[in-house]
Amino acid sequence: MNAEDVTVEVDASQKPRGKGNVRWWIVWTLFFSTVTNYISRQTFSVLAPLITAQYHLTHTDLSKILGAFQISYALTWLLGGIFLDAVGTRLGLALAVVFWSVINILTGFASSVFGFAAFRFLLGIGEGFNWPGASKTVAEWFPSQERSLAVAIFDSGSSVGGAVAALAIPLIALAFGWRSAFLFSGALGFVWLAVWLRVYHPLDRHPRVTKEEVALIRAGQDAPSTSAERGVQRWLTLARNRNVWGIVLGRALTDPIWWFYVFWLPQYLSDARGFSLQRIALFAWIPFIAADLGNFTGGWISGYCIRRGVSVLRARTWVCVVSCLPILAGIPAASVHSVYFALGLICFALWGYASWSTMGLTLPSDLFPQDVVATVTGVSGLAAGLVGAVFTFAVGILVDRFSYAPAFLVAGLMPILATACLLLLVRAPASASGPVALKS
Repeated sequence: MNAEDVTVEVDASQKPRGKGNVRWWIVWTLFFSTVTNYISRQTFSVLAPLITAQYHLTHTDLSKILGAFQISYALTWLLGGIFLDAVGTRLGLALAVVFWSVINILTGFASSVFGFAAFRFLLGIGEGFNWPGASKTVAEWFPSQERSLAVAIFDSGSSVGGAVAALAIPLIALAFGWRSAFLFSGALGFVWLAVWLRVYHPLDRHPRVTKEEVALIRAGQDAPSTSAERGVQRWLTLARNRNVWGIVLGRALTDPIWWFYVFWLPQYLSDARGFSLQRIALFAWIPFIAADLGNFTGGWISGYCIRRGVSVLRARTWVCVVSCLPILAGIPAASVHSVYFALGLICFALWGYASWSTMGLTLPSDLFPQDVVATVTGVSGLAAGLVGAVFTFAVGILVDRFSYAPAFLVAGLMPILATACLLLLVRAPASASGPVALKS
């Protein structure tokens, strides 16, 4: 690889070996935030076959409802990242969870395309705070060698939440009606809120963190905590930074894959494979478990490579390169005769995607100061959400006019271009603070 790489050069004898696990309590709390986030957003997708049949919706109507969420979600990744950098994650995430939980409950009262689209648009505003806030928290609370695992933990909540939604939401809908399912999924956010306010405080004033744990975290953080620039100059510098564009293009060309499988899989199983709501509950959760394994696979491999002396940037990018291969397995999923073989191919593709995604979410905290991590993550989320919304609208039109096959083809090929963008654009910072050296 032609890029300069970052090599962590901390003397093991000088590295603090303090005790304390507050950071792990925090990241597991973020995991459950992501779980509740995905249960809320997947409630509509899982119930889509039932709702589309009741209200006689076309696939184009469905794409409008799903796309409304993605547009507002994308905008909130950007504005939410800036907001979180300004007010902090404790208050920012608390307000976001309250907002998205209330909106999800109210979605149960919708009865038209416009009503569902409006509530989904509002839901996206609240849910867009989760990933910028979680990424910012990981940058603040974890040393570099633990960061990819921490990202894998909170990001894996999307897979677990999707699996729980696929299992539980149909059963609740069948027992109590589909509107009750929105009440259930929305109420979960308030349970999480109580835990979050108890567990999370900033690192410099957390009442339960030890001095040894703080020293361990500080010693392993390569990027500076604050930017050299202030005000408008900070944003202009970010706009000219090739690493920002590498991360943005990488996310924009991979996240639509996830949106495709997350939003359209239940409807695909109903349309193309003849699944009932009960059968969707039996099988639709399995690909999410495969994605969960992918989160930890990517995080563990990159962390292992770093501990073995591989530079941080090289470990992250080469995990992305390897992860492209299983994503290609999604291309033949639409054409194979056996539904079980098709699900197996989708599982393999999502395993590769989740491994890639973990690296994409970790790179901002590897390459940028902590006070702009949420902003960089938000910009990449904005691009990913907008491209994902376009892809979602395109899927609805393609399915109404042709079939699901073209969408599976595009979803399989996009990560190759995304990885090429990373390899061409992302470089080690020109200067670094702390125990970080640059080498060619």
